[in-house]
Amino acid sequence: MRVPVLGDAVPRRGNRLTRALGRSVLAAMGWRFDLAFPDSAKFVVLVAPHTSDWDFVIVVLTIAALGIRTSWMGKHALFRWPFGVVLRWLGGIPIDRRASHGVVETMVDWFGRREQLVLGIAPEGTRRQVGRWKTGFYHIAHGAGVPIVPCYIDYARKVIGSGATLHPCGDLAADLLTLRSVYDGIRGKHRSGTGD
Repeated sequence: MRVPVLGDAVPRRGNRLTRALGRSVLAAMGWRFDLAFPDSAKFVVLVAPHTSDWDFVIVVLTIAALGIRTSWMGKHALFRWPFGVVLRWLGGIPIDRRASHGVVETMVDWFGRREQLVLGIAPEGTRRQVGRWKTGFYHIAHGAGVPIVPCYIDYARKVIGSGATLHPCGDLAADLLTLRSVYDGIRGKHRSGTGD
């Protein structure tokens, strides 16, 4: 399995054993990489389409295979005992989506207070079919002054890949068109709407 090389600035996690385990399991499942990350200590990873619980398994194996340290936001209800300890260790940040309490501002602040932060976000915000993406990921990246790496899990071709890194310019509509174009022809495990 050809594995992407991470730049020196990208946050690391794991060791030779965890990388070998992640790579071996993905290879045994028939997956391959077509993936590139910027040599940066901080960025947002956009992961779409998100249509199945299996996406989480593939992402965890990818993180292990690459040896990259990432964080992600999840429903606060998932972080109850005993799973909460494991999910936090895996980089989970509990978010209460029932209340409007400044998630974007909170995450921009997280970026500002950390030397390194790679934040993975599924723009659908759910596994259900949606008509349009939630745009919090964009506002987080733009507010924090960090790039967005559009990544995908293409179940049709068994490819974990990415498009070109985007530096948000503040024109949400134009940047969303660029990001959505990366996902043309990409198939999730189940059929799901992506974008508008």
